[in-house]
Amino acid sequence: MSVVAEQQRPDLREAKGWRRASNRIATSLMVLAFVLAIIPLGFVLVTVIAKGASAINWSFLTSQIPSEVAPPGVGGIGPAIAGTIVIVALASALAVPLGILGAIYLNEYGGTGWLARLIGFFSDVMTGVPSIIMGLFIFSIWVLHFGFSGLAGAFALGCLMLPIVIRSTYEMLRLVPDSLREGSYALGATKARVTVTVVLPAAIGGIVSGVLLAIARAAGETAPLLFTILTVTTVNWNVFSGPNTSLPSLIFANANTPYAGAQSRGWGAALTLIAIAFILMIVSRMITARFARFQR
Repeated sequence: MSVVAEQQRPDLREAKGWRRASNRIATSLMVLAFVLAIIPLGFVLVTVIAKGASAINWSFLTSQIPSEVAPPGVGGIGPAIAGTIVIVALASALAVPLGILGAIYLNEYGGTGWLARLIGFFSDVMTGVPSIIMGLFIFSIWVLHFGFSGLAGAFALGCLMLPIVIRSTYEMLRLVPDSLREGSYALGATKARVTVTVVLPAAIGGIVSGVLLAIARAAGETAPLLFTILTVTTVNWNVFSGPNTSLPSLIFANANTPYAGAQSRGWGAALTLIAIAFILMIVSRMITARFARFQR
């Protein structure tokens, strides 16, 4: 519409001005919400770095866990790092394949069937279940019968990872255009072949990113491990029997002591755990960007 027409129609000028004002108000509110959300996160990060950076060195990351009364600078968190890697790796081996297969069934095969609706419903419910409830669940059905073990901790973490993997993979599969599937069907490919050779490669970047985010979340969980692996000072490589240790449980144990050395090791372990989660986040972003460039 020309400028003359706008000058002759005051209502158009008012509507245009109102849209501009409402856009500025909405933008300001979003910026304010972002700032309010980032402030406490920034305080937490600064505090952990300030109190934990002095304890971080190669000896701290590889040495054995000392007693609680040991002074600062003595010992390290090597067994806790190893225990976290072992338990989270086992949980990932249990949850990631099941989650991806469940998402494939939901999007490619289930449709509106009752089983697909049931799986979708329970995956949504499990997403909101507190981690301590999952720990109590595994404690009641496994630990009371077979004892504390790394496998019990992997079960608890796997149950927390499973709905995240299902939902993230499901959303990535939904983004794959139907034209790719239809073109493959027109060439005579079966549904399974289309899923494996067309759909999954197209969504693999987002799937890997979601899996790594689920792993990062599981690595930081404390409550389920308190009920499944206890907290010891040495790593137990036998995940099927006996207590074990991890970074979250070590942080929890050291935070409850009055000794300066234990608290220093707790802050160092917390910073190490944040660094692990940060590295996984960066890797997931790099993988997603790489696959996005490859698809273009």
